[in-house]
Amino acid sequence: MHEYYMRLALDEAKKGIGSVNPNPLVGAVIVKENILLAKGYHQIFGGPHAEVNAIKNATITEGSTIYVTLEPCSHFGKTPPCTQLIIDSKIKKCVIGTLDPNPLVRGKGIEQLKAAGIEVLVGVLEKESQNLNKVFFKYIQQKIPFIFIKTGITLDGKIATKNFSSKWITNSIAREKVQNYRNFFSAILVGSNTVAKDNPSLRCSLPNGRNPYRIVFDRNLTIPEECNIIYNNNDKKTIVVTDDRHVGSEKYTLLKDRYSITFIHTFEGESVLEILKKIGNTGIDSILVEGGSQIISAFFKENLYDGGEFIVAPKIIGDSKAIPFIDGFTPTYIQDALELKNLKINLYDNNVGFEFYKEDGCLPV
Repeated sequence: MHEYYMRLALDEAKKGIGSVNPNPLVGAVIVKENILLAKGYHQIFGGPHAEVNAIKNATITEGSTIYVTLEPCSHFGKTPPCTQLIIDSKIKKCVIGTLDPNPLVRGKGIEQLKAAGIEVLVGVLEKESQNLNKVFFKYIQQKIPFIFIKTGITLDGKIATKNFSSKWITNSIAREKVQNYRNFFSAILVGSNTVAKDNPSLRCSLPNGRNPYRIVFDRNLTIPEECNIIYNNNDKKTIVVTDDRHVGSEKYTLLKDRYSITFIHTFEGESVLEILKKIGNTGIDSILVEGGSQIISAFFKENLYDGGEFIVAPKIIGDSKAIPFIDGFTPTYIQDALELKNLKINLYDNNVGFEFYKEDGCLPV
């Protein structure tokens, strides 16, 4: 029954998608004598943890078993330690999906529970619990955002015609999946060419969905003042990554003061990795890379992606001057070609998605 109740806890955890970043997704259920007493999940960043909500929802906790997808915290952060609440609630057993990846925390919650006489079982549906928080695991250990690359392409690998016409390559079902990605990841990243040609809003259209941060790589600060992500920045979530030589310029000052644009400064020769570290320092734990071609190519060239999905539509442009989704590689032999790993095939009516990851296991999107 351990796996059954842990699956319930995993389902609870997923309810926090879009609300808890950069905290982990965590779910908990409380059971006594094979009767489900309560469920709870981490609902919002800075709010009560899953264990707290589950215990609050239970009428009885003494002598019960709590199932939790991630090791209970044992320290004061934005909330008090969950381990002490579990102890005070006279719970007799704690079943944990996976340990906390933070080396400063890992194992300490278990030690506290055991010291209080609570039986602890670790590793029930461990892989599923780790996949649930691929983003959190990477961010807490490296302070670099999880990178997921998404693009819609034709059968001949194009994302737009030579005149930059691109709406719509994929169908409405595939585009709905993209909205789920926008709700899941903390930020969307595009290049300045994409902004200039497509003028995207980079928002989430799901009911009750969360609008992500909007990041534009624009080293030359060419972004138009009248584009959607500048003009419609009431939520103050647009970030422009630009060269430090523009600091204090007329346009820089205009965007900063009139439109509340946040800037991240780069320097000549700075790598994408160094820029990602700066983005990570803002608290952004994950990025959905939506293009265009130069941006996608840069992430593959520097081997900075963690996963992605390429959605292929049954359309052919057939023009060598049309825009490819990736470019700039010169393999001599076919065995030198990039090969996507840990593949999952998604069908969206007549569109096919190739979802891939560097490491085994899919995200809960």
